[in-house]
Amino acid sequence: MITTIYLVKHADELKENGIRNTNETAQLINEKYILSLKGEEQSKKLSENQELQNIDLLWSSSYARAKATAKYIAYKNNIEINIDESLNERKLGNLEDLAKWMENKTFGVVQAYLQDRKWKAREGESCEEATKRVTLFLKNILKENKGKRVVLVSHGALISFLLTNWCDLNEEMKLVFNNKIIEIKEPSITKLTFNNQKLINIELINI
Repeated sequence: MITTIYLVKHADELKENGIRNTNETAQLINEKYILSLKGEEQSKKLSENQELQNIDLLWSSSYARAKATAKYIAYKNNIEINIDESLNERKLGNLEDLAKWMENKTFGVVQAYLQDRKWKAREGESCEEATKRVTLFLKNILKENKGKRVVLVSHGALISFLLTNWCDLNEEMKLVFNNKIIEIKEPSITKLTFNNQKLINIELINI
């Protein structure tokens, strides 16, 4: 039985400058980022994509920008948004630790996590840990929703981590499936086709 999973990365987030509430942690600030006006327009267009019609089930990260992206898909399909923290972005932890770790890296931050899967900042989360939680979540979705069309709205790093279950990494630490690079843009739709719990194909959907 064929089950289709659409991994949707949230749309463009609002860039903010100025004084932040010093009582809020970096983690809480990250969770609260909202969509920009461009992101709202991207999300509306995304929801009109033919692939995202007749969706049976919609899940989202608890982060504001993910839920704001998901709301358009929910409205278009007349379904509710289910929230699960398993779809949340990896916890960044101490930002000074992260900045120091990235000082001499030749790759971007996501690729650096993929290269060193066990590293994490204080109070943060490693690639290995984040991959484990989102993979378990997907396995449960596949087990409980055979034959359905399911959308999971999440974040770039977490989606990349999940895809390492089936993709190889090239010398630039980019995801490769069937000799094609899988690039997670903002926003993006990545279509996963399963026969029961066995992956058949990964396809980037044009938006």
